[in-house]
Amino acid sequence: MASVISVTSGHGQSLSQCVLDSIGRNTAIVALPHCRWTDGALLDLVAIGRRCREVGAALVLDLTQSAGALPFDAQAVDPDFLICACYKWLLGPYSLGFTYVAPRWQQGQPLEQGWISRAGSEDFSRLVDYQDHLHSGATRFDMGERSNFHLMPMATTALQQILNWGVENIAETLGAMTGEMVDRASKLGLTYLPEHERPGHYLGIGFPGGMPKNLLPRLAASGVYVSVRGNSMRITPHLFNNSEDVGRLFESLGKLLQPA
Repeated sequence: MASVISVTSGHGQSLSQCVLDSIGRNTAIVALPHCRWTDGALLDLVAIGRRCREVGAALVLDLTQSAGALPFDAQAVDPDFLICACYKWLLGPYSLGFTYVAPRWQQGQPLEQGWISRAGSEDFSRLVDYQDHLHSGATRFDMGERSNFHLMPMATTALQQILNWGVENIAETLGAMTGEMVDRASKLGLTYLPEHERPGHYLGIGFPGGMPKNLLPRLAASGVYVSVRGNSMRITPHLFNNSEDVGRLFESLGKLLQPA
């Protein structure tokens, strides 16, 4: 019998510490992102990975909210499994994602039992020689119909662009931009996570007086587009944004927050 435990950050504790405190000898799987999808709260995956290995728990990561904009050291973290959708910071298409499987799990049984994951499937002339054995390595975990002739070129082009820019450079540029936003948010009395608990590409803004009514359409009327996730206004800039965009955002927020 297994049960799912959801972890939220407690008063005065970072999200990382709350996760670490929840991992014990009875923990089998720890499933986490690199940063929380609502406000960007950053997790110390190196420390969490170390704790998982101490208790024998598998670490399963979803890096959809960070891969491509936030450096990640797979060797230092040592996850058991890692997944990432293409359509966010990897700049790729919908319907495609990537999986990393640690070598210690690469002889496991996949959920999907397709023909293309079987040994010898690369030889189309001998497909009639049905094989029960799966490919060795992580290839056995591939989805069916992986030979996607329009999505894969889009994904590889996007990944090459990210590599050309450099993830560290992307993170540094976006970190400078969100740092500018933090300064502007502070002057408006808005709240945000402390620097060591937030990634550079992601900023969650809180409103001490509560979320303003019709926040999103009112900002959109000024040509400003952000999102709301729970009690957080989520701002996720990319390289196409600049200081002028930051100025427009906070000028619009300032007018919106003025007393009627």
